[in-house]
Amino acid sequence: MLMQRVITAVILAPLAIAGFVLLDGGWFALFVGGIVTLAAWEWARLGGESSKSGRIIYAIAVALLLSGLYRDEWPAQYVLLPALGWWLIATILVMRYPRGRGLWAGSMIGQLFGLLVLLPAWYGLVWLKAQDNGLWLIVATMILVWAADIGAYFAGKTWGRRKLRPAVSPGKTVEGLLGGVALTQLLTLVALIYLGWDLRSVLLGLLGALLVVLFSVVGDLTESLFKREQGLKDSSNLLPGHGGVMDRVDSLTAAIPIFALYWLFVGSTLG
Repeated sequence: MLMQRVITAVILAPLAIAGFVLLDGGWFALFVGGIVTLAAWEWARLGGESSKSGRIIYAIAVALLLSGLYRDEWPAQYVLLPALGWWLIATILVMRYPRGRGLWAGSMIGQLFGLLVLLPAWYGLVWLKAQDNGLWLIVATMILVWAADIGAYFAGKTWGRRKLRPAVSPGKTVEGLLGGVALTQLLTLVALIYLGWDLRSVLLGLLGALLVVLFSVVGDLTESLFKREQGLKDSSNLLPGHGGVMDRVDSLTAAIPIFALYWLFVGSTLG
């Protein structure tokens, strides 16, 4: 298993880095769209679609919707604000689970939820890449998510006692969440002071980082909820040793649109 994980990482990591660094515009949208289409194929199963043909049709439908979003150039708020609404709803679903599952359990509702997970994540990445210093904005988002995971792992391993949402993900603890928040706030503070931001901008930056991290946890827990509903350990076996695409990007599906939305409304005032 370890060797599989290493081989997969060695092959995919350079491809991912090259795609994010070297591609722009339509090529970048196509590159990310290919990843999201694979994630859509997995989500169809998480949402309750059992047939292979149904999962393929769902992935094709998502790809067509991505194409339409790119072609029509929708204003960012039209896509990102609904994403905020969805992730607030997802927070409620996670907090109440398994209560209330009868209101949303079922293939059709699950597939609709998948659109709210996947389309804004794709759009957020494409929109961020098109901004000034767009690559660094994307890198900042990913660092926040990865640092939150690292902080949560070590804090949870050291001090973890109280389960966060045991019905959804038994391994996560309140102490782990606080550790992830603490580490990301510290890193954000150091980075913003280094960049020479004024006090107001630093405070807004810390608030933005906090929101991104908290919603990234919701993204992780939301995928765990749907996997639990379907009795799945991984979203697929597309990535040997790593599970599926959704298993690798679940936190980012929430973090990216939240970061992009915050930057849309607040970014021009920072610095």
